[in-house]
Amino acid sequence: MSEHEYTLDAEWAHQYVDGEWVESSDGETMAVENPATRETFARVPAGTEDDVDRAYEAAAAAQPEWEATPIEERRELVEAALGVIDDHAQDIGGLLAVEGGSASGKARGEVGVSMSDFQNALSLDIPEEDVRDSAFVEGKDHHIVHEPVGVVGIISPWNYPMHLSTRAFAPALVLGNTVVVKPASNTPITGGLLLAKIADEVGFPDGVVNVVTGKGSDIGDRMSGHPVPRTVSFTGSTEVGKRVASRAAGHIALPALELGGNGPNVVTADADVERAARAGAVGSFTHQGQVCISINRHIVHKDVYDEYVERLVEHAESLAVGDPTDPDVQMGPIINESQRDQMLDYVERTVDAGATLETGGEADGLFVEPTVLSGATNEMAASCNEHFGPVAPVIKVSSTEEAVEVANDTKYGLSAAVQAGDEETGRAIADRIDAGMVHVNDHPIQDEPNAPFGGMKQSGLGRYNGEWVKDELLETKWISIQHTERDYDFLD
Repeated sequence: MSEHEYTLDAEWAHQYVDGEWVESSDGETMAVENPATRETFARVPAGTEDDVDRAYEAAAAAQPEWEATPIEERRELVEAALGVIDDHAQDIGGLLAVEGGSASGKARGEVGVSMSDFQNALSLDIPEEDVRDSAFVEGKDHHIVHEPVGVVGIISPWNYPMHLSTRAFAPALVLGNTVVVKPASNTPITGGLLLAKIADEVGFPDGVVNVVTGKGSDIGDRMSGHPVPRTVSFTGSTEVGKRVASRAAGHIALPALELGGNGPNVVTADADVERAARAGAVGSFTHQGQVCISINRHIVHKDVYDEYVERLVEHAESLAVGDPTDPDVQMGPIINESQRDQMLDYVERTVDAGATLETGGEADGLFVEPTVLSGATNEMAASCNEHFGPVAPVIKVSSTEEAVEVANDTKYGLSAAVQAGDEETGRAIADRIDAGMVHVNDHPIQDEPNAPFGGMKQSGLGRYNGEWVKDELLETKWISIQHTERDYDFLD
């Protein structure tokens, strides 16, 4: 029988520091609300900077022994944690639905990709020692070794709270690091406390896993600017990411950042329009558009523009919007009022600037209709900003050259898509788009354990997944050994 419960009615009122379930240092709590109903269903600690300090101190104290633990034993605990997720997948999906507004398909998908984060971590190994002869000195050889960075701070967002914690959490642990997780205040359970319960259940040593809940405005700076962590993993907006990077760099910690996006979907003149529109609808409306790698702009050749808009509207109007606990619903609520108001303001400003509202544009509480805007340009508010909602501005272009120019006319470079009738043409366009990830003849909401995930330009630094994540979690050390006595010209 499970030691812990992983349901809405479970106990979530304590954070996890040094193997203990504790209140915040001042006893304060904060509400966790269901965005579909705005009802409070749990209260969690409102952590303080003192709590962050204690968590980092515990992680630092535990790390040497954890690093000395054979990697096979570290893997056993991570594999046991994976087993707990598998056993409680349905309950965890329910938590994602109620806490984060995830419709059933998205919730199942997030649990699945979180499990793949653990599976990928189990495949990781620390590179074997590399021994090579000196290039200059007789009787000397070099030993190149890799060591865990030490303590990893993880600051995760609310849109994919579990996965965007586990993709750093699981590999960090396998590779010998200890962790402190600070989940988003909207999703403190699925982004952090859930992982703490799992770690406690499978028996990670005290201090290896720590979770502090609280508002970013209260403890975010301390999390990112603390002197203990050597890597700070952050997923969120570019504006906040710049602050995180600056704070981390103040202590020469590595900022691993996945930041904002303004994903283009280029549709060529020879594209299969129905196929392209289906991919476009998935790319813009999955999880209410609250995805960093969603399609933010549809950039469509004039020869197929009208048909593409028509079909995109049909797909938008076919989607069921409502309570995400209903299995027939494809789109749930926006996470909060400020996010809703901002995206609706972008829509209003875009229409005022000359675009046509083809469908949507209204909200019932936090439920925003899937919205399509034709006649948009790259300068309009819904196009040039990361709207982070179910909003699809469609921009008309006259050539592939213009499409690439429009696609790249943004400070972001996270994810993109190309819909082309000829795959070679699609690949050639993909090569010219300034984004860390480009998907040809598919939507861009993709994240696989055997492919590098990350962005260019102001969309981030570093890569997650596969062997690429090791660059953020291991340090390289050079040890040289002089086997024979040397003559030193300096002393001659």
